[in-house]
Amino acid sequence: MNKTRAYESLGNINPLESLVERINIFLYGLWRNKHIDQKQYEKLKVDKERAELAHLYFLPKAHKPNTPLRPMMAGMKSPTVNISKWLDNLLRPIFDQLAVETTVSNGADLIKKVERWSARNLIITTSFVTMDVTDLYTMIPQEGGVTAIKRLIEASGHKRIDGVKKEIILALTRFVMTNNYFYFDGVYYKQIRGGAMGSPLTLTIANAYMYFVERPIAKWASRTSSLYFRYIDDLFIMSNIHADTLKGLVRFWNRLDKNIELSESIGTSAEYLDVKLENRGGKLMSDVFHKPSHEPYFLPFSSIHAEHIKTNIPFVAITRAMRYCSTFEAFKHEEIHICMALLLNKYPIVFILKQFERVYRTFQCQIPTKGNFSRIREIFLDATYERPKKAGINFEVAILCHFSFDKGMHNFPTQFHQLGNTCFGDTAIGSMKPIVGSKRLHNLQDYLVKKKPDRSLLSINSL
Repeated sequence: MNKTRAYESLGNINPLESLVERINIFLYGLWRNKHIDQKQYEKLKVDKERAELAHLYFLPKAHKPNTPLRPMMAGMKSPTVNISKWLDNLLRPIFDQLAVETTVSNGADLIKKVERWSARNLIITTSFVTMDVTDLYTMIPQEGGVTAIKRLIEASGHKRIDGVKKEIILALTRFVMTNNYFYFDGVYYKQIRGGAMGSPLTLTIANAYMYFVERPIAKWASRTSSLYFRYIDDLFIMSNIHADTLKGLVRFWNRLDKNIELSESIGTSAEYLDVKLENRGGKLMSDVFHKPSHEPYFLPFSSIHAEHIKTNIPFVAITRAMRYCSTFEAFKHEEIHICMALLLNKYPIVFILKQFERVYRTFQCQIPTKGNFSRIREIFLDATYERPKKAGINFEVAILCHFSFDKGMHNFPTQFHQLGNTCFGDTAIGSMKPIVGSKRLHNLQDYLVKKKPDRSLLSINSL
């Protein structure tokens, strides 16, 4: 917290009540002056009885040296969260459309673009450059974030979004950015730099800010026929420019914005997102990247989680392997890794193989062999498989039943349905569909690790 100087101590003064009051007065003024409509006002205003101040906790970055901590803001009931969600829903599609040429959405998207570029440009001296922005969310100046959103809206040509003027959206953005309060270790804080980790709007502000910072890099890449992409705070370049020149360019790019510090890696191989890439004598090789801290852990098969969750684990893993691995040998190596990890987590081999077969049925292709691997992989890369949307629960015909899971209750949901059909199948409620869910019992970690402070410290009721 001292490193970024992003937080100001308020001592033991709980700011929640005054914050809720200021938000509701601000929103009422916007509604009264017809800047937002009644529906928007009702959606955004704060119920002071339910509001809670955010609290800070830390997650270890186990994959990095010395295990640094990532600050996380738990603010699901924060007074500004509704405004943050609403603004994010308005602004994120605008950013996605504007930055489509310089962003990647996932590893498969990266591989398709890298392979397309490599087919025309890859040579034996092609280098990879990966750069990471240090503490992006807490290093962006708050007014600079608002300015980035203003430039984003202007670049899109919008005068109004969802019927709301640009000036009102900017005023609400500024309010969210400058009113991040939280509790940590007996002290209340206000965030005076950057946005709150975990707030929906923070990601879009960070992306917008970086979009304008990276313009010189993107223009340089276009001018030199290099390849450039960014995923939030991770930057990626493939270029035929000499490595020494690239190092000098990175030093120059580090001076583009005093708030943005880039740490780089330059070489003939790169690990970016969950993809490993290598220029092997002028030939592009790709594979699944596992971080040094990676452990062969999946959701245990004995878990009470629904079966479709367990079937999706091998499905997604083997699909990723098919898309990421550029050779049949790399694919088989990853397939063995997946099988071993699943077996260690008590998945039956018959179950695993059945899900692998389901993958190839879904993509309507043969089981890959050394002879047909390249052709089968193209099918996977070209396919736009979308998971079925989760069906909503109709409580007029469904009953939601929860039980506390304990050892020996793995088959309870099945037995519950069987018992329900036996006892109530021919009755008036026989048409009602029971949906069985489990509640996890407290474990040792719950008693030894307490992330959330007492509610009296976070709510208005304690004042």
